[in-house]
Amino acid sequence: MQKDHGSTPATPTGRLRHRRRSTEVLPDVGKENGSHLLVNDQNKYRSMLTRIYSSIWMIGGFVLIIYLGHLYIWAMVVVIQIFMARELFSLLRKSHEDRQLPGFRQMNWHFFFTAVLFVYGRFLNQQLVNTVTSGQPLYQLVSTFIKYHMVTCYFLYIAGFMWFILTLKKKMYKYQFGQYAWTHMILIVVFTQSSFTVANIFEGIFWFLLPASLIVINDCAAYFFGFFFGRTPLIKLSPKKTWEGFIGASVTTIISAFVLANVLGRYEWLTCPRKDLSTGWLHCDPGPLFKPEYFTLPAWIPKWFPWREVQILPVQWHAMWLGLFASIIAPFGGFFASGFKRAFKIKDFGDSIPGHGGITDRMDCQMVMAVFAYIYHQSFIAPQSLSVDRILDQIMMNLTFEEQQALFMKLGQIIKA
Repeated sequence: MQKDHGSTPATPTGRLRHRRRSTEVLPDVGKENGSHLLVNDQNKYRSMLTRIYSSIWMIGGFVLIIYLGHLYIWAMVVVIQIFMARELFSLLRKSHEDRQLPGFRQMNWHFFFTAVLFVYGRFLNQQLVNTVTSGQPLYQLVSTFIKYHMVTCYFLYIAGFMWFILTLKKKMYKYQFGQYAWTHMILIVVFTQSSFTVANIFEGIFWFLLPASLIVINDCAAYFFGFFFGRTPLIKLSPKKTWEGFIGASVTTIISAFVLANVLGRYEWLTCPRKDLSTGWLHCDPGPLFKPEYFTLPAWIPKWFPWREVQILPVQWHAMWLGLFASIIAPFGGFFASGFKRAFKIKDFGDSIPGHGGITDRMDCQMVMAVFAYIYHQSFIAPQSLSVDRILDQIMMNLTFEEQQALFMKLGQIIKA
């Protein structure tokens, strides 16, 4: 009988013997570095469109809030902080343990709102004094709040601390202390950085809007340059980040900073600082940074070029430093967030924004940028000497009515002499 060479040989026990399959994973040739572009991946287009639609809605709402003014921007920041805290509180949450600890989540929010009162009370006490003058009945209440602000916040924190101690439960100590430490880390990350954002707002919407816009421009430019031209991976923490996207976004951001500063710097509503908590329209002397300087173009510029003279605001040179930081240093906030998410094996911090993930996913670079913008403004732009307005504000805040009268009489005697 002729042997069938195509059949599988049988073992002595009568069972068929199958060829062992290789466990080696064949590399995807189409995804090797230098031969794969995201633009060739058809599955990415739907995600890209979703992200664009969400961005349009976010930008539209952002522009509306900017138009409404300082207080509404501040309210937006607080709402963002609440969403960030909710996403981060949920990151290490364990439902089984939480069911055994009734009220434990409410304690986290107690610490959160205590931090809100402490941070914004310190930053905004000056604006409160300027809003509620001595001629209004709320003046005494506001003055008392400012005077006892720190002790009030301290005892609110102590109340939360005692609440935590009294709720400690046997066999739950490790989880409870871990959550206690995690809560404080969230407060440091969220408030230490975003509180500078509020300080920037009251220095002038310009110092909030320009840095925030540069981060958005850098993020969008990096996405599009990486989508269409990305070949070389930038960092292992973010596999989708490419050198092409990073370099293209950096050039785009620096140029955008120079141009955008010229546009935003021409509106008093954006450049004037807010000294109180009112919502009225602002008028002020813009200062030398926002007064145009005229430069004549050199003779070698072609005659067909439409301009012979250009206007440049001095603040545009400062804006280029902000653009440089936004394009080179601020992205490391995103890399840090990427590493953090990998450590906890999650894709996004939340799903609040379709196509973008959670609020925290969009604010990682913004937090880093806000701190730099505040430090840069205070170091190189804000006047270092005491002004008349600042001295008067201190008098209104720290002296009683009788002491203010005595100071007035004393100044009158000095001037007459």
